[in-house]
Amino acid sequence: MSLDASQSGVGGNRPLGAALSMLSAMVVIGFIDNFIAVISETMGLWQFVVMRSVLMLPLLIVMARIGFGTLSPRRWVPVLGRATALATSMFLYFGALGLMPISQALAGLFTSPIFVLLINVVVQRQRIGPFRILAVACGFVGILLVLEPDTERFSPVMLMPVAAGFFYAISAIATRSWCAGESALALLGANMIMLGGLAAMVLVGLSLGGGAGTDYLTRPWVWPVRDALPWVVLQAVGSLGGVFLIIRAYQMDEPANVAVFEYSVMIFAPAMAWVMFGQTLGLWQGLGIGLIVLAGTVIALRSR
Repeated sequence: MSLDASQSGVGGNRPLGAALSMLSAMVVIGFIDNFIAVISETMGLWQFVVMRSVLMLPLLIVMARIGFGTLSPRRWVPVLGRATALATSMFLYFGALGLMPISQALAGLFTSPIFVLLINVVVQRQRIGPFRILAVACGFVGILLVLEPDTERFSPVMLMPVAAGFFYAISAIATRSWCAGESALALLGANMIMLGGLAAMVLVGLSLGGGAGTDYLTRPWVWPVRDALPWVVLQAVGSLGGVFLIIRAYQMDEPANVAVFEYSVMIFAPAMAWVMFGQTLGLWQGLGIGLIVLAGTVIALRSR
């Protein structure tokens, strides 16, 4: 999953169009992110990210040529700083998708509104009311229910999606405070370059440093790639389409209204995982997802 939003807007709100655009984006993302588990069977995380970035960049260039925006940022340092935070989030999220059910990975990623609120309170000294305080508590309980922490089975891997949500929150704050006025295409391009560049560096490090292994997180470059290539192409094309629909949604209505519809991916993705791969949710996990969605929705609506 590669969520992003431009801060540029257009005149006049179109709430129905924004809702349909966001719902369509979540259907696409909920579908394509399920196949990262398939990719992880034959290809490592870092190779997947490099190939995905290489495939996406030409498509971004075409989009720039036909008038969707410029790829050149106005200010490189803030844009690259934001891209670093978002790339870290995506590494953690994509890594989690290859190691756990998609419902758990998404639940961790969608804790980002909780982290945005906490960062604003701690760093920017914003005051919040009782509803949002309760929402944070509700979201924390939801995280515990979804991840099912057990002292006997605990692994740092369980924290990967939550860490992804934290870094995604930083990138979301950076989008507004550092990158206002930047082209959505410039933000996307910087993120793809950062993702691909950092992943390539890790691949080189694994090869030269002797740290390569056979699992998803430490696997070096492998040949042939024909088994995974169709799913990587699907990821690259689908991500661009999904992100474009997200950007359009945020351009058509107020962010607080649009953000609520992002949580529909918590329905679409697990439902598709169940249909395609037989993944199921336990009762407590389902309740946890509901609490996270409720927390994010309350935070979005009360943050107006």
